[in-house]
Amino acid sequence: MNMPMTIPATTSLPVTLAEAMEFAWTEADLLDHAIYDEWLAQWTADALYIVPIEPGTTDFENSLNYAYDDHGMRKKRVERLLNGQSISASPVALTVRSLSRFRLLQADEASCELRCAQIVTEYRRGRERTYTGDVTYRLVRGPTGLQIARKVVWLINSTEALGGIGYIL
Repeated sequence: MNMPMTIPATTSLPVTLAEAMEFAWTEADLLDHAIYDEWLAQWTADALYIVPIEPGTTDFENSLNYAYDDHGMRKKRVERLLNGQSISASPVALTVRSLSRFRLLQADEASCELRCAQIVTEYRRGRERTYTGDVTYRLVRGPTGLQIARKVVWLINSTEALGGIGYIL
């Protein structure tokens, strides 16, 4: 008597460092080229974008931040960048982001935490500025691939860095 062959259930593989790095590089490219609709689509509905002022803080909700954006605030930030309503975004800055020193802090089949270094070079009004920091992404698998559940940008000179930044770190 032939027994039916059972096929083991397929299990999803953990998010890889290469997969997370590619995602972060894509996000940087979207921001540098002002492709904001695609950038907004990279986020989960309940995701947070955070740029804390105080170095090392982890209690973002009860701390002062340059940015603590939910979905609605990210959309408003993009609208201000696109329609020129933000004085700090007029004229629009040209930016180039460099990401390096990637480290996967945690990974499973549903999510990962990725930390990397980011250098953003801005050119605006004939002046070049550089902002350097650590970025931590909490990425989750969505129906179309990885999405941002949380992004935190810790600037190395956060207490004096952002006088009138007119773009998204």
